[in-house]
Amino acid sequence: MDKKTAAVSMRNITKTFGTITANSDVSLDIYKGEILALLGENGSGKTTLMNMLSGIYFPDAGQIFINGQEVSISSPKEAFNYKIGMIHQHFKLVDVLTAAENIILGLKESGRLDLEAASQRIRNICDTYGFDINPSQKIYDMSVSQKQTVEIVKVLYRGADILILDEPTAVLTPQETEKLFNVLRNMRNDGKTIIIITHKMHEVEAISDRVAVLRAGRYIGEMKTSETNAQEMTNMMVGRPVSLNIDRPEPVDPAPRIIVDGLTVRSSDGILKLQDVSFTANSGEILGIAGISGSGQKELLEAISGLQAAEKGSITYISPDGVHEELLGKNPLDISRLGITLSFVPEDRLGMGLVGNMNLADNMMLRSFRSGKSFFTDRKTPWHLAEKVVKDLEVSTPGISTPVRRLSGGNVQKVLVGREISSAPTVLLTAYAVRGLDINSSYMIYSLLNEQKKNGVAVVFVGEDLDVLLELCDKILVLCGGKVSGIIDGRHADKNEVGMMMTRLGGGKDDE
Repeated sequence: MDKKTAAVSMRNITKTFGTITANSDVSLDIYKGEILALLGENGSGKTTLMNMLSGIYFPDAGQIFINGQEVSISSPKEAFNYKIGMIHQHFKLVDVLTAAENIILGLKESGRLDLEAASQRIRNICDTYGFDINPSQKIYDMSVSQKQTVEIVKVLYRGADILILDEPTAVLTPQETEKLFNVLRNMRNDGKTIIIITHKMHEVEAISDRVAVLRAGRYIGEMKTSETNAQEMTNMMVGRPVSLNIDRPEPVDPAPRIIVDGLTVRSSDGILKLQDVSFTANSGEILGIAGISGSGQKELLEAISGLQAAEKGSITYISPDGVHEELLGKNPLDISRLGITLSFVPEDRLGMGLVGNMNLADNMMLRSFRSGKSFFTDRKTPWHLAEKVVKDLEVSTPGISTPVRRLSGGNVQKVLVGREISSAPTVLLTAYAVRGLDINSSYMIYSLLNEQKKNGVAVVFVGEDLDVLLELCDKILVLCGGKVSGIIDGRHADKNEVGMMMTRLGGGKDDE
């Protein structure tokens, strides 16, 4: 494979949205039989560039060549004509249909629709690349990684030779990620062209053959993955040296702030979500919560913040001046008045946390008006808070009055997390604070969490990246299937041991 053939050549691509230039004069080649990692900070234009290749946007200027022929791609359907398929962060599947029905949905095939023949073709694709799905399984019965598999098989079924994956591992466990990577390698070896957008540097090193870097909408350069490292790639993305060390200051005078004892929670349909969970979160410490997705992390934080009823147990809050309060049975507003804030970065950032049509200052106000002041009179505080969040977290926005929906996903998230952290809590519950954030933004958030810790806040941090949990947290509580698998010291924890505890209670002890 010395002489490489360009499957995709982009030349002088420019795209603007109003006053924002998303891509400026970008030229990039992507070759057959390679995995290219497209890197850049949030808002650097990666997704916009790939959206032009997949027909969602049309460039304002520039040319796109597929296999040497100049093409014009004005819709995703047209992209498929050129064998290009994109797998987005948010899946576009119909829950009540089966995998096979979703895969052939919208295809005009000659003759009568033959579901059995389609299912056989799907099974052949799965066998070729090592996918593991049952064509007749309903989407609502599937895990996140199975749904993603359906999305990938869907584009392969339509004949895609060029696949674009946007943040494909954001919600996968380490084991599911490894499975996906094996499939991607099989596809590359079969001559497919794969472009992956990700922020996880160790994944870039593990899966890609080459990296291309965008910064502020411009193409900066490319490198062979084997000839670079995480530090060099990060510096290139940000444009200056960035420290990749997470501080872990020693806790100062830690004292119990939240004591959870024997907490048991069932979902509305009676499924046991947490069973007999007990632990203490101390002031001036970061308590990490590890566990594979759906192990009860969400229910735990929601129970503490009053959003979830418990079947039994107790959650005691001890205020800085020593007053004990039982939180179970209190409403979320009363709990937040005690200084307990929940910064839950949901999978759907705009659906739960922010209002897309409102500007940054008004979204800050969603938090501040609860503090009892009439928010009609106080327009200044949220405005200053918005300015502070934009400055501290380097939010890429034309201004404070920009509607949140016009920001990139990562910048939306900085606003969401920044707002909660800035509300001066005594307990900060934060889940998936850095999900989908670039490495530089992630490190800013880690330093904000450490600031809170130094201020004596009890920080509870639910994270997906084990490497980060082990570097940032003072203690780590491991959940497995709604039970506590163990509580370990973050300074001396072993990654493999934690991984074992996440999938088997007690890291090897018998599960009653």
